[in-house]
Amino acid sequence: MKKRLIVILMGGLIINGLAAFFCADLYFFANHPADALDPQKIIFKISPGQSFTKITDNLFSQNLISSKIKFKLITRIRKSDRRLIAGEYELSTAMPPLAIIKQLTDGSVRLHRLSIPEGFNISQIAENVAAAGFCNKQSFISAARDEEFVRKINLSASTLEGFLFPDTYYFSNDVSPQQIIGAMVARFHQAFLPEWKIRAKEMGFSVNEVITLASIIEKETGVASERPIISSVFHNRLKRKMRLATDPTVIYGIKNFNGNITKKDLKTYTPYNTYMIAGLPPGPIANPGSESIKAALYPAETKYLYFVAKRDKTHYFSSTLAEHNRAVRKYQLRR
Repeated sequence: MKKRLIVILMGGLIINGLAAFFCADLYFFANHPADALDPQKIIFKISPGQSFTKITDNLFSQNLISSKIKFKLITRIRKSDRRLIAGEYELSTAMPPLAIIKQLTDGSVRLHRLSIPEGFNISQIAENVAAAGFCNKQSFISAARDEEFVRKINLSASTLEGFLFPDTYYFSNDVSPQQIIGAMVARFHQAFLPEWKIRAKEMGFSVNEVITLASIIEKETGVASERPIISSVFHNRLKRKMRLATDPTVIYGIKNFNGNITKKDLKTYTPYNTYMIAGLPPGPIANPGSESIKAALYPAETKYLYFVAKRDKTHYFSSTLAEHNRAVRKYQLRR
């Protein structure tokens, strides 16, 4: 009887010892990286619908974990095996399994940078989006010009030209064109201050008209400090019911513009040819930044009606046609 009791006690001690060893080993695995001596950054991808077993196999094959069995066990103990989120992650062989699990369940995916300069139009933005690897150019253009999509995001415009706010954005690699556009429009609404809406109403302008004018100012400005003065020229011309006669609007209306504007272009009717139409064109010709929007709303007080580009990217401003013609001869015709 005594021998039997000793055997039982010994068996219990062995089982408890093995359990303690197993728990300690599992704890050590969970909190220690696969390779801390020679850490490597790994871009790890989880595809939508990918099985937990396949994810574990990929982690092991990329040396991010040292044991598939132990990783599966601790992930299931934590009930995280069904909470792994698809996406692209930046992991490291110096990360312990618990840190990897946390990142994969938090959805802390790798973000890619997208920079949009001020004054880019939809087509130019689409080129940047495609170059950054998010989607092809045409799918972005189609989304930005989809009238149904524009209505869904509550903008009273036919396209999103002018409302894709220039800024630096960060997106995961599986982002859709609509999500990129949504972020840009949201940034526009954030940037367009409440007092600007009040100011636009006081001036008798809709938001779309303000952005249209701001986009022209953006395209005509070579030196930032001139924005309010250029704005004053356009406001003065609008008040006198003079045509705006600005080349960037003509260029915007030309399909497949080759970079060389001609007299024929200036005399060819399009809805954007401000040498031929009265007032503002039907919509923005680019996506202006905050300073150009502000200039459109708060122009300098001048009597200028004309300006001509000088050789240093600044402009010569004139109040009369005779003075303007002299400036054209001096700064343009001598080139």
